[in-house]
Amino acid sequence: MRLRDKIILGLILVLLVFAVLSLAWPPLGKALNREQFSFGLDLEGGAHIVYEADLSQAENPEEAMKGVITVLQKRINAYGVNEPVIRQMGSDRILVQLPGIKEIDEAKALIGQTTLIVFKERKKDEEGNPIVKKDKEGNPITDEQGNYVYEWVTGTAEINGEEKQLTSKYFEGKVEVVLQSTTNAPQVSFKWDDKGAEIFDQITERLYKRPLGIFLGNEKISSPIIQERHFAGGQGVITGMELEEARRLARLLNAGRIPVPLETIEEHDVSPTLGANFIDWSVKAGIIGLGLIILFMILYYRLPGVMAGIALLMYAAFVMTAFKLIPVTLTLAGIAGFILSIGMAVDANVLIFERMKEEIRMGRTMRRAIDVGFDRAWPAIRDSNISTFITCGILYWMGSTLAVPSVMGFALTLFVGVAISMFSAIVVTRTFLRILGGTGLIKKVSLFAQGGRQTMLSEGR
Repeated sequence: MRLRDKIILGLILVLLVFAVLSLAWPPLGKALNREQFSFGLDLEGGAHIVYEADLSQAENPEEAMKGVITVLQKRINAYGVNEPVIRQMGSDRILVQLPGIKEIDEAKALIGQTTLIVFKERKKDEEGNPIVKKDKEGNPITDEQGNYVYEWVTGTAEINGEEKQLTSKYFEGKVEVVLQSTTNAPQVSFKWDDKGAEIFDQITERLYKRPLGIFLGNEKISSPIIQERHFAGGQGVITGMELEEARRLARLLNAGRIPVPLETIEEHDVSPTLGANFIDWSVKAGIIGLGLIILFMILYYRLPGVMAGIALLMYAAFVMTAFKLIPVTLTLAGIAGFILSIGMAVDANVLIFERMKEEIRMGRTMRRAIDVGFDRAWPAIRDSNISTFITCGILYWMGSTLAVPSVMGFALTLFVGVAISMFSAIVVTRTFLRILGGTGLIKKVSLFAQGGRQTMLSEGR
């Protein structure tokens, strides 16, 4: 056995051990944060909602959509949905998939709120002291750091005899993260419009050296201390944060500076009981299909068919590992794509083995026929798989544009399956056959072709 073949075989075995452990050993899955497969709504049940955003008031629709998605992710994750899918579709549509959720109406009400950031101040008692939240027993509530949790009320100011709330709709221009010139510390820079500046000025006068709460819904996302009584020209900065926190806050503020109404254009829920049945049927179909393909390869191609069958089993393990670790959300269409890729996985072996027979008929030795067969079959394998990749890319793009996740799942699973099948056929099967080339089995022509064709083969020529 050549040194190169030994190295490749070692790498294949390492990948195989990792694949088996990731699929069958829970501690490794837990360490990789991938304990279970991710199933779509049609298999696990839940809610499927497509929204259309009204971006008519947005100065920068692209940034507005990114910000809205950020806000939706924060809201839905806070709601406790297991691995939600939130994805932009086209220029103004948002796909929201909530696997396992039961109260779809409540989820819709949560998602459908306008993305406004509200600025609040601490609620005070009659003596002017901030009020601390208390539990049912009357004990003060503290956070994870041991700090008191205060009650907050929306910050307001009187403008032309009317009480106005301070919200992010008064932002002017884009909220940005900048670095201080002396310390390079990150800070969030913003500017109010004329009305917002007037409201903000009254509030900062009142809250000098006190915190101003920044809330998304009922959740506080920041509470900077007011350092100036007045901000010239409506300009202001928020300091005291790490860079990633500053970027996240800037995105939220950009998303919430104007209302972005979301209109539901599609919604449905799926029964998890129906999905569970289809999972069982799909697994059985995959096992039966894999077994029939391996049986055909062994009966028709003899020993190379055995090698291809082993490579095909390894291929299935590699694909399932990829689905679990990426992770790929498995839908019925996605599983269909995987089953289809099993048949396509053996296609490369068929081309290679037939080419090997042609080389043997031309008088080449068995070892030489293996190498030449793989080399000459490679252009056809490469071109056919590239064509499949292009098709998968088009299908995925169409599914993304039209908000059809089942098409996207089919395209993704087929792409992953075909990509790994190329590795299985070109690397795994070839390595196994090259290893056989160093044994006495290579001289037994009957193991490589059917009896009726042995007269066409010439051993050792």
